Amino acid sequence: MLSKIIPAERTEKVKYAIRDIVVKAKKLEAQGKKILYLNIGDPPVYDFETPEALRKIVVDKILQSNAGFRLNVSTYCDSMGISEAREAVARHAVAKKGLKNVTGNDVFISNGASEAITLAIAALVNPGDNIMTPSPGYPLYSSQIPVYHGELNPYLLNEETGWQIDLDELERCVDSRTKAIVVINPNNPTGANYSLDSLLNIVNFAREHNLVVFADEIYDKLLFDNQKHISIASLSDDVPVITFGGLSKNYIMPGWRVGWAIFHDPVKVMVDYREAINRLLRARLCAPHPQQYMIAPALESGDPHLVSVMAKIQKRRDITYEMLNAIPGISCVKPEGAFYAFPKVQLPDGISDEAYVLELLEETGVLVVYGSGFGQKPNTHHFRIVFLPDEETLVKSYKLIAEFTSRFYQKHNFDPK
Repeated sequence: MLSKIIPAERTEKVKYAIRDIVVKAKKLEAQGKKILYLNIGDPPVYDFETPEALRKIVVDKILQSNAGFRLNVSTYCDSMGISEAREAVARHAVAKKGLKNVTGNDVFISNGASEAITLAIAALVNPGDNIMTPSPGYPLYSSQIPVYHGELNPYLLNEETGWQIDLDELERCVDSRTKAIVVINPNNPTGANYSLDSLLNIVNFAREHNLVVFADEIYDKLLFDNQKHISIASLSDDVPVITFGGLSKNYIMPGWRVGWAIFHDPVKVMVDYREAINRLLRARLCAPHPQQYMIAPALESGDPHLVSVMAKIQKRRDITYEMLNAIPGISCVKPEGAFYAFPKVQLPDGISDEAYVLELLEETGVLVVYGSGFGQKPNTHHFRIVFLPDEETLVKSYKLIAEFTSRFYQKHNFDPK
């Protein structure tokens, strides 16, 4: 008789709140409950579309391939990606992000930025090593680091300063087994756009402790109020930085899975590490081939689609900020980039933000993500909202949140201060 197959223990630590909570929502939906999805940063799910010119490029390449043209995009390509795409990313990094001495040889193309991040983690950590991750921060890092036997080392962002980075907090967290520090800018889930001072602190800190900087800049063109994005690699003359980017958010095409990583290594301390990543790239063969032909046209287009995209998102950001802050017991730092808000909610002792969010879902159908899934300061409670839905949906959702929160407090005889 066959015995039960036991999964690897390391998978027990893999949690991804953004998707995990959808399981509950789908069950309610199957029972006839109307769900208002404010949980996932997927623009095409809402009223945003991939630029038609970029979609057409892939269709044309596939049709040419099937018609017998010399270029066959149905084949495997170079494990680092096609040269046309890598060179375009490098040119863009120099011209628009301010990086120095970057060429196509310093770029690899990946199956979304997520794969690039995962490969960078896999090639770096040994059992017992740790990577510093922002808290709050995108849960991909906290889910993947343990898979490769690394330890989580979260550093708290400062809500009092608009979720900026606190140097004293970094010094408190670092230890002799720290290998890298993650900087998500603009930040998911808070929407913070990091200041020059915050980024310089990171560079100096990484230099002092001999760390690699993982710079997640997937939202670098989605900024509000005429703010500017500063790429942390542009501030470094020596500290090694791997910058992750892609087409998913800036170009409204997450499902196409087009991402990349850029090595910035002025003093050549990542030579062996880069080769380790290259070995992993070769082992997985290549990123999807046809989509890579969209990279150069996208980065060289001048981004005309962003004018209307950002006008819509900024208006929805404003609605989100104003309506959430009008709810007793809830406060929200104004997001500066991306399309997320991370409001704080006061809760009675013994009640978690996960419990609050699940009850909100069951009663109202409003689906947000509990803050503990992203990390947060002890004894605080938050939830993440995606403000991509249309204005009518957002207004309806925030009214439901307000009404539910009032009932919730009454039920628990709790007076928010």
